[in-house]
Amino acid sequence: MTVAIARVTLFLGESQSLKDKRMVLRKVKDLVRNKFNVSIAQVSENDRWQRAVLGISLVGSDRKFAEAAMDEVLRFIRGHVSVSNEEKELQSFGDELLGPDFKHWEE
Repeated sequence: MTVAIARVTLFLGESQSLKDKRMVLRKVKDLVRNKFNVSIAQVSENDRWQRAVLGISLVGSDRKFAEAAMDEVLRFIRGHVSVSNEEKELQSFGDELLGPDFKHWEE
């Protein structure tokens, strides 16, 4: 199992108010959620009109899938809004989760 997370900083140059920003963010988040079934939320820059930071996460069965899926999500976002920064991290978990401390899960 692999967990992929990303932090994406957006520049919303046409936004003239927090209301404009919220409308754009709502649209982007809804599009991403519906197309990719990932978790996405604004995580920073709440008070700035033209800047937002989104956090995105997904879980995949293997590292290749999770990395490819996150890359596709980021590409999709770049196609809809201006991205000024991206950070991505992957964390893999192996069979050690089924070790002796978790035998009750196997029943």
